[in-house]
Amino acid sequence: MSTDVLVIGGGVGGLAAAVVLAGRGKRVHLLEAGDALGGKLGTASHDGVVFDTGPSILTVPEAFRRVFAAADVRLEDALTLRRLDPSFRYRFPGGPVVDFHDSLEGTLASVRDTLGAQAADELRAFAAHAEALWDRTAPVFVFGPAPAPDVLRRMPPSQLLDVFRIDATRTMWRAIEDRVKTPELRAILQRYATYNGSDARRAPGTLNCIAHVELGLGGYGVEGGMARLVEALAKVARDRGAVLETNARVTRVMTRGRRLGIAREVTGVELADGRRLEARAVVSNAETRHLFDALLPKPPREARRRRGEPSTSGWNAIVRAAPTEARAAHNVLFPARYRGEFEDLFDRGQPPAEPTVYACDQRLAHGRTGWPDGRAPLFLMVNAPAVEHTRGAIDWPALRDKALRRARDVGLVGENDEVVWERRPEDLARRFPGSSGSLYGSSSSHPLSAFLRPPNRIASVPGLYVASGTAHPGGGVPLCAMSGYQAAQAVLADAR
Repeated sequence: MSTDVLVIGGGVGGLAAAVVLAGRGKRVHLLEAGDALGGKLGTASHDGVVFDTGPSILTVPEAFRRVFAAADVRLEDALTLRRLDPSFRYRFPGGPVVDFHDSLEGTLASVRDTLGAQAADELRAFAAHAEALWDRTAPVFVFGPAPAPDVLRRMPPSQLLDVFRIDATRTMWRAIEDRVKTPELRAILQRYATYNGSDARRAPGTLNCIAHVELGLGGYGVEGGMARLVEALAKVARDRGAVLETNARVTRVMTRGRRLGIAREVTGVELADGRRLEARAVVSNAETRHLFDALLPKPPREARRRRGEPSTSGWNAIVRAAPTEARAAHNVLFPARYRGEFEDLFDRGQPPAEPTVYACDQRLAHGRTGWPDGRAPLFLMVNAPAVEHTRGAIDWPALRDKALRRARDVGLVGENDEVVWERRPEDLARRFPGSSGSLYGSSSSHPLSAFLRPPNRIASVPGLYVASGTAHPGGGVPLCAMSGYQAAQAVLADAR
């Protein structure tokens, strides 16, 4: 049977594209280099217990609702989402413990009780600001096709006013400090920049819309673990006729014809095992650097000015942890001076000397089963620079000990709890060529990041499309899903 579309890579973006295309009647063959689907949304196991090793929360479920709907499937029929209450527990050294809840009103009540009435008023006002930013930006920068890089130059004066209405002329950090005076709230809101691995001191204030994603739209668990999302996407794609093949590494995108030395018109792909598969459309879920530099005979025109800056990476671990009342589903331990984290990551190219420690209890968040002795997988994370941004050697054992000590000091981890799995940025870099170990694709630290990412259609190479965290609309689970969705929509539009 001939193939209409070949998809390179079985991460969230590639699977989303396969669902949409197969759901619309296209013959799809997905090729994943690894032995399992999911990409960075992966799993591992220890002593018979399976745990998630990647993203630990699902936001913007509307992105997946649209993907599944393209195959005439309801999100609610494909997945069971969990509402978490409390969802996040924020701890400050020598200071308060602040719980964020399933509803904004619940969060405001918690903030009022722990930080005072003024802090609650500040958060309410900021939440309204973040919601307005989301309403103005999401239709274009999340749910719409990639904006043209010269869109600002072509805007009429009346529309240019919207640039100021989305807070694009201030940094995320400055916008928060101008609106919020409570130090603990400032840290919580500034941390949202790390949701896509960006520098809050440089990223545009527009990114404060992320606060609405969590405070207004909600953060969800996925019953059975985040890997259920991968399983659901794969099942729907297969049910609609897609072929999903693992251990199938693509080494070249084949093209024919040349114009000014740049390859044009896709004809298929070549695999490491020597096979050549033909198709008139190829959707790449690989990192765009790997696609442009390694899989094509010559980088396309779009690569010349669209080389995104890799987002941050991280040190990750799974602790076999005893149950405790100290933990919520998601836990964040802030340092005394949060700005120092951004200075270390982005100015010095090192993991933070005093890191923020994130911990996700996968039993509370996702209903993951634990070990027979009652212990459950606890996912730990400390931010770290991407490999290419790292300066000097990193003492990973010392960082590990520091993170564990912080978690033990507040009761998240017990003295007898052991680390059973661990990952460093260089491990991610080896697993995902061209990524430099970044967790979220391209960062949004540049004010024009949204305009500089590669579009989902590579116009200079007809038949080539991209769907990844390094393409429009960016990194993170829901944005990768929308990248796959937009790439698929472009394929469908060009096939008419």
